[in-house]
Amino acid sequence: MSEFIPGQRWISNTESNLGLGLVTEVANRRVVMMFPAVEEERTYAIDNAPLSRVIYPVGEQVRSSLGVKVTITATQELNGYMVYQAEDRDGDVLVLEEKDLDSAVHFSKPHDRLFAGQVDKLSRFRLRVDTLRHQMNHLQSESYGLLGPRVQLLPHQLYIAHQVAQRYAPRVLLADEVGLGKTIEAGLILHQQLISGKASRALIVVPDSLVHQWLVEMLRRFNLRFTILDELRCEALELSDEGVNPFETAQLVLCNLSFLKSSPDRLIQALDAGWDTLVVDEAHHLVWSEEESSPEYICIEALAREVKGLLLLTATPEQLGVDSHFARLRLLDPDRYYDLEQFRSEEESYQPVSKLVEQLLAEDAREQLQDAPEVFTQLSSYLGAEVAARLEQELANDTLEQAIDDAVNSLLDHHGTGRVLFRNTRDAVAGFPTRILHSYPLPEPEFYLESEQQQMAQAGLEERLHPEMILADRWLEADPRVQWLTDWLKENRDQKALVICAYAETAKSLEEHLRLYEGIRSSVFHEGMTLVNRDRAAAYFADEDESAQVLICSEIGSEGRNFQFASNLILFDLPLNPDLLEQRIGRLDRIGQRNDVQIHVPHYEFSAQAILLDWLHRGLNCFERACPVGQVLFDQFLEQLIPALFDEFDEQEVEQLVSSTRAEADRLLDQLQQGRDRLLELNSCKPAKADLIAESMEVSGNSIELSRYMEKMLDQFGVEQQPHSSNSIVLHPGDHMHYDSLPGLPAEGMTATYSRTLALGREDMQFLTWEHPLISGTMDIVTSGDFGNTAVCSIKLPPLKPGTLLLESIFTLHCAAPKQLQLQRYLPNTLCRLVVDSNGTDLSAILTEAHINNLAERVGKRQAVDIVKHTRTEITGMVERVEAIAETQLPGLLDQARSNVATMLGSEQERLAALAEINPNIRQAEIDYLAQNRAQLEQHLESATLKLDAVRVIIAT
Repeated sequence: MSEFIPGQRWISNTESNLGLGLVTEVANRRVVMMFPAVEEERTYAIDNAPLSRVIYPVGEQVRSSLGVKVTITATQELNGYMVYQAEDRDGDVLVLEEKDLDSAVHFSKPHDRLFAGQVDKLSRFRLRVDTLRHQMNHLQSESYGLLGPRVQLLPHQLYIAHQVAQRYAPRVLLADEVGLGKTIEAGLILHQQLISGKASRALIVVPDSLVHQWLVEMLRRFNLRFTILDELRCEALELSDEGVNPFETAQLVLCNLSFLKSSPDRLIQALDAGWDTLVVDEAHHLVWSEEESSPEYICIEALAREVKGLLLLTATPEQLGVDSHFARLRLLDPDRYYDLEQFRSEEESYQPVSKLVEQLLAEDAREQLQDAPEVFTQLSSYLGAEVAARLEQELANDTLEQAIDDAVNSLLDHHGTGRVLFRNTRDAVAGFPTRILHSYPLPEPEFYLESEQQQMAQAGLEERLHPEMILADRWLEADPRVQWLTDWLKENRDQKALVICAYAETAKSLEEHLRLYEGIRSSVFHEGMTLVNRDRAAAYFADEDESAQVLICSEIGSEGRNFQFASNLILFDLPLNPDLLEQRIGRLDRIGQRNDVQIHVPHYEFSAQAILLDWLHRGLNCFERACPVGQVLFDQFLEQLIPALFDEFDEQEVEQLVSSTRAEADRLLDQLQQGRDRLLELNSCKPAKADLIAESMEVSGNSIELSRYMEKMLDQFGVEQQPHSSNSIVLHPGDHMHYDSLPGLPAEGMTATYSRTLALGREDMQFLTWEHPLISGTMDIVTSGDFGNTAVCSIKLPPLKPGTLLLESIFTLHCAAPKQLQLQRYLPNTLCRLVVDSNGTDLSAILTEAHINNLAERVGKRQAVDIVKHTRTEITGMVERVEAIAETQLPGLLDQARSNVATMLGSEQERLAALAEINPNIRQAEIDYLAQNRAQLEQHLESATLKLDAVRVIIAT
């Protein structure tokens, strides 16, 4: 290293953004460096200062501190201090001392950094190249935007998300049955739209009771941080910044519907905020008729008119009737769905199409086609004579399967509302466990009977369904349900159980009793706990080793959290609403549950509890299978159910109520299986394609490859890594990190896992994927800066004479384009790598990257700087040579990119244009968007260049 002399110019190897430094003081084995560009000062130990001397050669263009651009014509060193002779643009000669050079210098080109003495470690160069390759592979993956969320790889969810998220401003109705994951589907679509740049601002509107659930789901599963807006929050924002629109203070906003409905001014602010996507949950509660609309419907209708993208989440679409279903579709596309009578007529026309599809998909399709020639006539009328003729020919040639598949896909494309409505049912999705109900009638306690005589006449419905409210302070000792629960847990110590009851106070008292007085390992979960404490309680229950046998939840335990690692659900009481009961059961009854779900219901015999249990079980069959019409039946029979619970019905009248409910349930369920619903199920998940998407995500999410890569990455960035348990690690910001903070890494550190399986069971752990903020953020830091873009190494290879100089260069195809165009998806999946010697001979094919990596040996920093200094002229010529070679490869790469654009966008544009002629659900805006995207991509590709991204100087020894 050169001697430090005041006035010299040096640059920091670790903080190149500081610009040129100026030596101001040298004393006591310390050097003080001032960086005028950022007005900061640093003090270094002379013997290990991470600094490189900056000396410009003749011919270099530089700027003076006054901003004058000059070309150096001669240099002179005076006692270690540089003086430059230079010419400006007018040919005038200037003399510049090095202290008079512009300090705001950034050596962005790799060879500029190399010549400035900024040589990175060999490991950093390799990491940069790996990062470029991983980043490119991920951007071009079919799973891009879908890989990051903490969700199971369920084909039906992935299929919907993949189909919808690729669209421009998607407007769809997600109407899967309960337990199939509408919230997950919406989150996947939203995540993909945001990460791809198709959307940047999103508003989620939900019922009051679901605000917390959505906040937690979006954060834990999708790493999306939403801001909750309510009246208090809005007022606080307006006080801190007068005139501000609270809805413009965050990119992602979550609020409840009643808040917007009750305040016209807030609704106007929301309308003015400029959203890309609107998500509305429980959309079936929006009431509309031809005569009038509810305030809630009017509110969402106003937002739907202003926002381009719209996701509506609803229960089974037709369970509230055709009118209600039309009201939902009207929000999505008022120009398409403007006439209710016409819509009813269309609905009736779906039944023959549905029947035709069923015939084509039947196991004996060949026999049916041979015996029913009218099928070909129908196909001809729906799809044209050519399709019918092809199917008839394939039947004769004994090659039928593909022809049937094509015909069915065409029918689904051409008919129905498949592009705007998705609905999967449990019957169509495999993987759900069997539910088994166990009811335990218990005698009413004497104290309860005594209280009943005095209080039951005045007791309300809540007291009748929750006896602890009547038993008051004595309930833990008097209530037989407590003793039953204690006995069951002791008899089944090797089994985990989730207990759900309505109220937090009940849950707290019950858990404390079991833990302190019965010696049962237990944990509690309720709305009064902080998010951190809830996480701890859930983690204690989920742990495989030292864990709680039972988790006791208040009603909030039936929202948002999944505990499918347990198979015993104990309902300490029953909710009145069947949809809420389904939410409770759904905590265990999920895809991924390996055992039958055992549902245990202790209850007082001959009580309101017993009657409600009987109505829910025999009337709605809510326990042994999901009941998609539960809410409709609840609304329809509530006026009869309430008197029965108040003992106003005799046994015969209760039996009649149960029988009537069962008959109506059967009728409604049969309706749901008719006509268009079958077409919807087929169009909502095409198994072959869905399985391919899931397989692609399995490959793209290779946790071993990712963990190995991130171990090197985090080590380079100074992040401390410690093993936590099997498949999990603990990460902490280290004392010697190169950055003050990293995206996605909290100051207090975090526990994380690369395993999707473990992440699903341990929500207290971060799930690390290529799309996690920590990983994508550090990759961006590497590729957008100069991290690792220079290196010097030596190599022993017999054919090369000692002293032979080689240059390995990495080029990337660079094209500035808006993020939402996703240009990377169409670029060739390759890095342009070139290797030349000092004679300009191209050795790229002979000396592969793996070859050099295996043989390369480290060269010390000072020695590397000396090598570059003495071979600068040769390296400059080699850089010019590789740039010339790269220029010849550019046209071929651009032709391939244009071909990809034409293939991927052009074919989809043509397909939609053809469909739009016969299916009015194809929006012209989608076709126009594809055409516009294609034109913009082709225009941007005209300015694409191959950018020299990194260089590695290799010296043979």
